[in-house]
Amino acid sequence: MATTRSFSSMLNEYLTYDLLSAELIKRNYLINQVEKDNNWKGGNLVVPFKGGKPSSFAYGSLTAANDISELTPVRGGVSTYKEINGSMIWNAKDLAEHGAVSGQSSGMVSEQSFLKNLPDQLDDFIDDCKQAVSVNLLQGAHFAKLTSDATVNDGLIEVDHPERFEIDQKVIVDDGNSTAITAYVARAIGINMNTNVIKLVTTRGGTTVVDFSANNMTVAQDAKCYIDGAQTSGNAFTSFKDQVLSDANGGSAALFGVDKVDYPFLQAQNIDGSSMTASSVLEDIFDAWKDIAKKGKKGATDAVMGYDHLANIMKLLEVSSGPFTHVKQPKAATFNWTELSVMGVNGELKLVGVQEMDASEIFFIDWKGVKLHSNGMFRVQKDPEGKMYFSVRNTTGYQYIVDVCFYGELVVNRPLTQGAIHGITYV
Repeated sequence: MATTRSFSSMLNEYLTYDLLSAELIKRNYLINQVEKDNNWKGGNLVVPFKGGKPSSFAYGSLTAANDISELTPVRGGVSTYKEINGSMIWNAKDLAEHGAVSGQSSGMVSEQSFLKNLPDQLDDFIDDCKQAVSVNLLQGAHFAKLTSDATVNDGLIEVDHPERFEIDQKVIVDDGNSTAITAYVARAIGINMNTNVIKLVTTRGGTTVVDFSANNMTVAQDAKCYIDGAQTSGNAFTSFKDQVLSDANGGSAALFGVDKVDYPFLQAQNIDGSSMTASSVLEDIFDAWKDIAKKGKKGATDAVMGYDHLANIMKLLEVSSGPFTHVKQPKAATFNWTELSVMGVNGELKLVGVQEMDASEIFFIDWKGVKLHSNGMFRVQKDPEGKMYFSVRNTTGYQYIVDVCFYGELVVNRPLTQGAIHGITYV
C-alpha cells in the first residue's frame, strides 16, 4: 500500500520551482531562446538605448575638438513589472479517499492518489500557462481576434484561433468602442473547430448565452478575446510585436517612455506583407531579411512565423529550392515548434514555426537585442506559514488551491536590429 503523507510535503517534492520553470521554458520558444535576467526585484528598471553613436571622421586632418560628435545615450525605463498568475485546485476528498493505512487517519492524503492526480493537471497547467505567456510575449495582450461581427443574442463568436479556448474558460471580449463582456465557454457544443465558432454563456456551467445585440463586438472596432485582466491597459506584458512595429503598423508609438520616431535606433524595420502569397512567401522573407540586415547593420538570425507560413515554405523547398539551399534538415521540437535552416545571400537564416504566432506577421529576431527580466521566473506562492497551497473550507468539503506567478517584462533593447513583415493577408 502506498505511503500516506501530507499534501504540503508532496507539493514541495513534486511541484518545485525548478520543475515548473524548466518545463515552461522548454515548451515556450521565446522564453527558451531569449536571454534571461531573473534578479529584477521590482521598482524602476532602467533601459538604456543608443540615440546616436560617435560619427566624426575626417580626411586630411583631425576633426576639430569642438566639432566631435559624441555618443547620445537615451534613458528609457520600466516602472514596474507585469504579472500573470495561474491557479490549480484539488478537492481534498479526491486526494484522501484512498489514503487510509493502518493507524493513520483516513483524512490524510494518499501519495498514490496524489500521483494519479498531479501529473495530468500539472501537464495541462504548464501547457496552458505556456500558451498564455507565449502568445502575450509574441503577439500582444489578446489571445484571439474575432473574424466576424458578433451582434446577435446567440453567444456565438467566430475567431481566428479556436484551439486557444477551453470548455468553462473565462473569456473577456472587448473592442474599441464597447463595454467589455465577461463570459465563459459553454459546455454543450462550446467549441466548434470546424467553423471556428465559440459559444459563450454568462456563467460557468450555465446555459444563458451572451447577448451581443445589446453590446456589439465588431471586426471594424478590432474585437478581441482576452484572459481576465489582460484587457486593462498596462496589465499585460509588452509584446515583441508592440515593440518592433510602428504605431502606424499596429505597434506602440513609444518604447519604454521614449518616442520611436525620435531615434533611428528605436525603429525596427517594418515591411509591408500585404502582397505576399503562398508561392512568394520564401522569397519575400529573404528580401525582407536583406533589408533588415542592411538597415539594421546586423543580421537577425531567426524568422519566427505561424505554421501556415512554414508549411508553405516546406512545400516550396520540397518542389524546388531555387536560389535557397538547405543547410539543416527540419527539426521538430517536442513542444510545438519546428525549425529549418536555409542559406541565402546573407548567410544562414533559421525559419521557425510556432503555434502561438498569428498569420498576419513574421518576426525577424536578433536574440542579442532581447532580454526577459523577471523576479525569479515562475514561482509557487506560499502562505504565511510557508505552505505551498491555500485551504478553502466549503460546505461540500475542503479544497486546496495552488497559485503560480510570473513577474517580469520583455525588453527589446536593440530595436534597430529586429524586423517584422506585417499586414499579411493571404492565409
